[in-house]
Amino acid sequence: MTKGRIELGEVTQHNIKQLKRLNQVVFPVTYNDKFYKDVLEVGELAKLAYYNDIVVGAVCCRIDTSENQRRLYIMTLGCLAPYRRLNIGTVMLRHVLDVCEKDGNIDSVFLHVQVNNEGAIKFYEKHGFTIADEKKNYYKRIEPADAFVVQKCFKGDRVAGSSESSIVPSSDGKLNQYS
Repeated sequence: MTKGRIELGEVTQHNIKQLKRLNQVVFPVTYNDKFYKDVLEVGELAKLAYYNDIVVGAVCCRIDTSENQRRLYIMTLGCLAPYRRLNIGTVMLRHVLDVCEKDGNIDSVFLHVQVNNEGAIKFYEKHGFTIADEKKNYYKRIEPADAFVVQKCFKGDRVAGSSESSIVPSSDGKLNQYS
């Protein structure tokens, strides 16, 4: 595939069905109507990714205020298989990290990754995330059912083994596995 133009766009009432269809193709789990209703309310925390004007990916996040912290939870970040390794995932993740930086009051970003999803684990590790925990039987209808909690800390307690102190992602342009 030749080099293309990557853009992020708003998720709206008019294109929410594209997000729903994309998630059905990319993820092994099904998201309910409440998920999509909530996504319409989060503004910059939900984006569609376009490659040459075609919807090929999406990221959906929410603010989580549990455990006496204000954290950003990545509910979904995915890209259609033929468009991976084109930096699309990196563009979406950088957007999320930029939102955190502009907010200035987010302790960390975290998400769940199925334990056998080596590509996703490597992608997040390249962007300064570490495996913080393992949740047994996190998923209900897929195997393996276990998930890693993958996170990137910005302030406060650091995860053991993490030397990341900045939320500015690398800009070498080579961080593109599963992008």
